[in-house]
Amino acid sequence: MKPEWLRRKLPDPEALSKMRNLLQRHGLNTVCQGALCPNQGECFGQGTATFLILGRTCTRNCTFCAIPTEEPPPAPDPDESRRIAEAVAELGLRHVVITSVTRDDLKDGGASHFARSVRALREINPEIIVEVLIPDFQGSAEALKTVMDSGPGILNHNLETVPRLYPEVRPQAIYSRSIELLKRAKEMAPAKLTKSGLMLGMGEEKAEVLGVMADLRQVSCDLLTLGQYLRPSGKHHPVVRYVTPEEFEGLRVEGEKMGFKAVFSAPLVRSSFHAAEIFQKITQPQRSQRTQRY
Repeated sequence: MKPEWLRRKLPDPEALSKMRNLLQRHGLNTVCQGALCPNQGECFGQGTATFLILGRTCTRNCTFCAIPTEEPPPAPDPDESRRIAEAVAELGLRHVVITSVTRDDLKDGGASHFARSVRALREINPEIIVEVLIPDFQGSAEALKTVMDSGPGILNHNLETVPRLYPEVRPQAIYSRSIELLKRAKEMAPAKLTKSGLMLGMGEEKAEVLGVMADLRQVSCDLLTLGQYLRPSGKHHPVVRYVTPEEFEGLRVEGEKMGFKAVFSAPLVRSSFHAAEIFQKITQPQRSQRTQRY
């Protein structure tokens, strides 16, 4: 049985229906639905969602993820970026998160599709903040550059877990490759914000989590999210333990001491949950200073 702190109130059915109808009308997918996110009701109720591009099936078989595997997945939809832009305009969003399934079957891993989506959003509103949550592109610096050149406000790539657990949790991923991606992103655009996240409760030790956090700071990662892993089904990696809210708070404090600009750490935190709030938290002081200065 899940502990009390993981229980959610039932979402407003009318708000859920409204968002689902909008997504269906525009023919769009969300990671909220695909990954069975526990915050789906809250986000949909607030009129926000994390758009999932490049299809609904993945070329990898991570044991924590609810998104199904398919070989080969369908060809990318060239009109998807336009429909995302139209949905965002209809919702009036100023901070948009775009993620994707992993597409190892594509030459650039889907990087050009990310870039088209970012540009389409910036065309409807140059002031919009676009956060991209990208796969590792199998280590391709060229694919990463394609995404960075499109001008996202935040580059997010999740490490998901500690390196010891990669063989059983992320068998087709490489921890050092993901760290290198975040390092390269910062080198390509030092002023851009980089972000990563971990799920806890899969069997990691606290010292391992702190080690990953230190690795992220070593490559100047700015933002960090930490949340409780919840098993999508009996076929997925088991929940080894439920991490308490107090432990999450302790890790937040540790992360801020390490130098992260913001650490969002709590049981129900997910990588894109309250993404706009995190961005505002670190940019509001800067905006206030500019206002006072001028």
